[in-house]
Amino acid sequence: MTIEETEKEITEEFEMFDDWMQKYEYLIDLGKSLPVISEEYKTDDKIIKGCQSRVWLHSELKDGKIVYTADSDAIITKGMVALMVRVLSGHTPDEIMNAKLGFVEKIGLTQHLSPTRSNGLLSMIKQMKLDALAYKARG
Repeated sequence: MTIEETEKEITEEFEMFDDWMQKYEYLIDLGKSLPVISEEYKTDDKIIKGCQSRVWLHSELKDGKIVYTADSDAIITKGMVALMVRVLSGHTPDEIMNAKLGFVEKIGLTQHLSPTRSNGLLSMIKQMKLDALAYKARG
């Protein structure tokens, strides 16, 4: 599935809910379903800077594609990082770097997050794209 197809799927999922309380509940559920990150990756160097809560992000290159794992100590933030892992994990560095990620705006996430959570989401995206750039640079 392409990044754009996953974004479309997520947009359709969020359209099923009538109000933002239901969307927040869904986001929390997504966070609960996030595969558990190995404890060895819950280190200070894996913490995303710019997030108010602690968010750990680990990436590795497997067969030319980046696989992300993540966790957070806050339930909404964990849901947000679960969304980003779902969209970007399993794609090439180029695909990740070129991803527009318009679904974030389409589902209304940026409008309904507090400014600090919005900044945290941007920091997650920035870090995932920086990881992709680093893998691309290594060849």
